[in-house]
Amino acid sequence: MDLCRAPSHPIPGEASRPGKIVLFGSGEIASAGRRGHAAAMADFEPPVKVAVLETPAGFELNSARVAGRVAEFIRERLMEFRPRVLVIPARKRGTSLSPDDPYLVAPLLEADYIFMGPGSPTYAIRQLSGSVAWRYLLARHRQGASLGLASAAAIAVSAWAIPVYEIYKAGHDPHWVRGLDLFGDFGLQLAIVSHWNNQEGGAEVDTSRCFMGRERFEAMRRFLPPEVVILGIDEHTMAVFDFQKGVVEVLGLGRVTIIRADGTREVEAGEAFPMAWLGDIRIPPPIEAQPPPGAPGFPRPILPPEVVALIREREAARQRRDWATADALRKRIQALGYEVQDTREGPRWRPLEDPTAPWQPL
Repeated sequence: MDLCRAPSHPIPGEASRPGKIVLFGSGEIASAGRRGHAAAMADFEPPVKVAVLETPAGFELNSARVAGRVAEFIRERLMEFRPRVLVIPARKRGTSLSPDDPYLVAPLLEADYIFMGPGSPTYAIRQLSGSVAWRYLLARHRQGASLGLASAAAIAVSAWAIPVYEIYKAGHDPHWVRGLDLFGDFGLQLAIVSHWNNQEGGAEVDTSRCFMGRERFEAMRRFLPPEVVILGIDEHTMAVFDFQKGVVEVLGLGRVTIIRADGTREVEAGEAFPMAWLGDIRIPPPIEAQPPPGAPGFPRPILPPEVVALIREREAARQRRDWATADALRKRIQALGYEVQDTREGPRWRPLEDPTAPWQPL
């Protein structure tokens, strides 16, 4: 199907539509992955609020760095959206950084784009199933926020998920586990398999089908209920679910493979297909969620020291009635992305990118 001529396929359900869901086969901080993030953020006016949920990698000693690399990539490579990126370190239940802490995860309810990525699918399922973080994520998505789910996170949101580490690393017998079932309320039963065309094993070991290999994966298929649809996503490839149009757009370098009981389809990058290929799609009702009183939201931007110095220099020029210097300094401040308001109590500031932000005292 030619993407530029792909028709919309309206979906029955609520008048309000949830945001996009972008499933990354891999490469969320690679050149091809940039297009997936851009697709998720394109529906929002800058500055776009981005929350990176650390949970899937929460068991790793460097989990902050894993999530931080994604945050850094979005800040530096998607500057046209002027992203305000916040990493939410909801790492493990029963700790001070728990996904059940409503104060820790409250910024999810303000985010325009929520991203989860690498780690362990089964760890993510254990930590997020029934959690406050998961409820907030679902509620915000139903209100219109986009979701980005890469690698382990993409697998974890399946109805049935592959326990990759347990099978590939620890030698457990092939099996499936119940996933977070993100698409269940949409009427779809999906088993999402990232890294579909992985070739890390080279000529010696088949590591496709997310390190399961073709032969083992074909045997695993027999364990799935017949109504489950397998959605395989190649590396450096994205499947973008657009609920406004009722289609899934394929971006990146590879293809998406759809395996149903009645046959297999492959969709190349640059094409789109109707969501109906995955099942009888519907739009679920909204989910209500409110943060607890006093819970933090996205932090306001901090004024850089060089801007503080210019504002003070401008205020000194105003005090000596040097209006030409004051005007020149105002332009320099604006060029750095800030505006100044003069009051009896002294100068106040706010970022140009967020004209709805309250004025802040110096």
